Amino acid sequence: MIHQALHRTIPVELSGDARIARRIKRLAATSAVALGLVWWLAVTTLRAPPLVEGALAVGWVTMPLVLIAGLGKPSLRYWLVVPSSLVSIALCAICVAWLPEAPAAATGWLSMTAGVLLGGVMGAWFWFRVLPVPAAFDEPTSGARWALIAVHVGLIIGGLGLAVAFG
Repeated sequence: MIHQALHRTIPVELSGDARIARRIKRLAATSAVALGLVWWLAVTTLRAPPLVEGALAVGWVTMPLVLIAGLGKPSLRYWLVVPSSLVSIALCAICVAWLPEAPAAATGWLSMTAGVLLGGVMGAWFWFRVLPVPAAFDEPTSGARWALIAVHVGLIIGGLGLAVAFG
């Protein structure tokens, strides 16, 4: 789609490559757990409106579904923009209007949001190639890319921990 319009080759992330398939399976499982925890925390500890909670719920359910569907048809991975956007917008709304009063819990929500936003940026950058990818990040198994993934995951897990412990 994007690549055809720009006359570029399809990146490995949008192909049937076995390395990517393993990563997608892991991502589907971890997103199902992590986004479920984010939704549960929002519902049980915040006073966000049903629309925000609903966006988190729909993102939680559709993210792993789109990832798994993309195993059979890689072009479906473009649809990851939908759950990613729903979760990102809901988390940004929480950060603007419904953060908990406890500073540590609020920091947790900000950290989760930063981690999710970083994941979305990495997906758009590495998978969809909306901007050129430097050589150090081009290979899906590169150390540079794993370092960014570690920051992404660390922000989310750290944020979840703070929100659970102090929320």
